[in-house]
Amino acid sequence: MEGDEFHECSKSTGKPKQKHFDFSKFNTRFIALRFAYMGWNYNGLNFQYDPTPLPTVEEAILEAMKKAKLIMDADPAACEFSRCGRTDKGVSALNQVISLRVRSNLASHEQAERACDEKELPYVTILNALLPLDIRITAVCLRPPEGFDARFSCVYRHYKYVFSGENLNIEAMTEAASKFEGENDFRNFCKVDGSKQITNHRRVIHSAKILPLRDNFFVFDLKGSAFLWHQVRCMMAILFLTGQGLEKPSIVSDLMDIEKYPSRPLYDMAHDVPLVLYDCVFPEMEWLSLATDFGPQQSLKFQKECQKLNGYVVDQKIKSQIVSMMSDIFISGNISGLRNTMNLGDGVGRAYKTYVPIKARPLGETVEQQNAKFLEKKKRKIEQ
Repeated sequence: MEGDEFHECSKSTGKPKQKHFDFSKFNTRFIALRFAYMGWNYNGLNFQYDPTPLPTVEEAILEAMKKAKLIMDADPAACEFSRCGRTDKGVSALNQVISLRVRSNLASHEQAERACDEKELPYVTILNALLPLDIRITAVCLRPPEGFDARFSCVYRHYKYVFSGENLNIEAMTEAASKFEGENDFRNFCKVDGSKQITNHRRVIHSAKILPLRDNFFVFDLKGSAFLWHQVRCMMAILFLTGQGLEKPSIVSDLMDIEKYPSRPLYDMAHDVPLVLYDCVFPEMEWLSLATDFGPQQSLKFQKECQKLNGYVVDQKIKSQIVSMMSDIFISGNISGLRNTMNLGDGVGRAYKTYVPIKARPLGETVEQQNAKFLEKKKRKIEQ
């Protein structure tokens, strides 16, 4: 019953014939799931109704749920679905959270009892068995707080952006990063999404720091209550310019002055792959993991899942070593000496003949213009 396919053999073909699954015979319950994913193989987190070049993370999770008969349809609109933080193509997450309504093995009164938890469907085990290794469900909350919403109940979000410190002034980047802290207008550090019709671009940044990792790598460590579309990658792009000495750290304060810059100057965003939604912090919740909270049978399954994931991790480390060998052979010179290249965090950057300072660049359309343009386009589409 735990997510198995219900089928019988067709007499004509001998192939399994799937039976109708009657969801009306089962109770449902509202749960939250915590999960991690490596974003470079996906077209972002959000489920899309239109075809995408790559699958999305939510598409993979919802399809796994549908296959396991946890939900009737792989459609967020059909299961009280909400997500904590949207991540775009290439971006990863380590503690992402979704909430939704799923099939339950328990009666309503049993769902409220912790003593009955081990009799519930092992959601984490079921989904990890169906999902690719670069998406892992790490915990379930069987009883979210009343009124819980994965998006609006989040207290703050914690991002990390990993980068090489080669040829960068980390001290200047640290000074620039500190200027993001507090409540500021970030319209010039994001991409405007006209469909949202956002007019308030003030956001609170609790902390913004440059911290060391290892092997001359660093991380831009950022905590904030909420973020705009592509905000972190835009912030990082400006930090790279200060680290290269192309802009002064004061450019951060200047760009948050909407009288000085009523709209965003034209500049490239930083690369997507180094960005990680590291954590989504909520008020106290009862997260249950396979490692400790579901008895010896599920704990054993968890160990097997860990072994599979370890295989994935070791495979990536081996490939990294081989790539390093290739680098030692092929890149014999010091490419760090190349000039006139803007660092975008991808190891390649963008070449330029003469650097144009941010203050001398053309400005894009204002938020008001972009919002109005979207509404006009939508109106024309309806009238057609």
